[in-house]
Order: sequence, then C-alpha cells, then structure tokens
Amino acid sequence: MFKVVLQVILALFAFHVSAQHPPIFGAMTTDSSFIKIYDLDVTLVKYSYKPNGIKFLVVHDNEDTGVKAGFDYIRWSGGELIDSQYGSVRDYTFNYMNDTYRIDPNAIYTEVGVNTRLKKDAYSSNEVEKAILKAGKQIVDFYDPKSTGYILTLHNNADGGFGISSYLPGYDLSSTADSVYINFEMDGDDLLYVTEPRLFSSLKKANVNVILQSKFSENDGSLSVYAMQNNIPYINVEVQHGHLDKHLRLIEIAIAALKEHGLVKKP
Repeated sequence: MFKVVLQVILALFAFHVSAQHPPIFGAMTTDSSFIKIYDLDVTLVKYSYKPNGIKFLVVHDNEDTGVKAGFDYIRWSGGELIDSQYGSVRDYTFNYMNDTYRIDPNAIYTEVGVNTRLKKDAYSSNEVEKAILKAGKQIVDFYDPKSTGYILTLHNNADGGFGISSYLPGYDLSSTADSVYINFEMDGDDLLYVTEPRLFSSLKKANVNVILQSKFSENDGSLSVYAMQNNIPYINVEVQHGHLDKHLRLIEIAIAALKEHGLVKKP
C-alpha cells in the first residue's frame, strides 16, 4: 500500500514539475530550435495557432506568467510565442575549462553587453563570449524580427522590486529612460517599455504605465538596446509574477499600439 501511495505522490510531483509551461491546446503546432553553450542546453519552443503577424518572445525560463498570458491571447486571437526552456531559472549558467560562467539571457545580444555582464573568471577565454553571442543571434534569428516587423517580449518581476518608479530621476534606472508616464491607479510593477516615441505616445494615451528608452541608454546587451541599434520597434510587456489578467490586458494594449502604426505584418 505504501509503495502505491509513494508512486502516486511521485507521479503528481513529476506532473507539477513538467506542467510549468501551459499545455498545448487543439490545433496548436510547435517548432523548436536548440542552443548548446558547452554543458548548457537551451530549447526555444515556438508555439503557433492561426499565425496572424503577432509573435511573442520569452527569454527567461522562470517567468511563466508571461507565457500563460501569451497563450491566453493566442488561444482567442491567434499568433505565435517563442518560449525559452533551460531549467526554470533566470540566468544561463554553464561550465567551460573547469570555470563556471553565468549571464542573464537578456544581456547576450551585443558584444559590449556580453563583455560587461558575463560573470566570469578574470582570465576566461574569449571563446566563451563568442559562444554566448552566437546563442543570442540564434534567438534573434529564430524570432526573425525582419519578417515580424518588431520585437514583442514578455517579462515578469517580483513585488516591490523593479518597477515603474525605478526609472524616475534619482533612481537606479533613470539614465535608461527618456520619458516616463505613470498611471497611479496601476500597480507600479505592471508596465510597458518601448524604444520608439510613437509607441510611447500611443501607450500614454491608453493611460498605462510606460517607459521610453533613452537613445543614450547604456549598452547592456539587452534586446531593447539591440532593437534600438538596429531600428527595430520594441515593446516589453512587464508585470508582477501572478498578475495574469493584467498581463493579458497590457498585451492587448501593446498589440493595439503596434497595429495603430502599421507595424504588424500579415503572414
């Protein structure tokens, strides 16, 4: 009897672990791209349902509220979502030549970003930086912003940590922001982050928390910096973990802004 109970418990545990990513619903299709950074395996899974020019990208594997909100949007309106899967953690961590390396996967899209944000030994090999940049390029190529016409990312944050106030004068991220608009009735952790004034203007009119990235923002290797350098319109929909309904609402507002400016290309 004990053995049967134990098997049931283990089965439920296995289901819980594997169920962090939303289940595929009927008629949804998948495609995958595999990244190998030494002993780290990253799988990019593209979920598609009635492709219509809307495409989401999730680069952190511990930000599942964004994935769930993207799935909810796709279920009713169609689109695609690329989910990064590498162990339900935030950073890439891997080993090379007996040294351990760590980097945020939202810091791997420029040479300067990789060089300054890679946690490494002082005498680490430049080959490691090249491998990370190659991984960043593979993510961008799989998302394919040239055909999409923009980059639309989904991120989550913790309660009371990073938020809209972080970009105000005197705070940590003030130098990265050109303009900040705050709706004080919203949770400060729920916001949109853009790289183009026209998108900022539209989202400000929608009366939601929104930040316009500065043209002089530090080159931190992020996708927003990469997008600005390459003249690609960029929107990040960022909400607190667990704010699923609010994430979906901000996704819909972000997509409306993209469509307003003719940035969504029909497949």
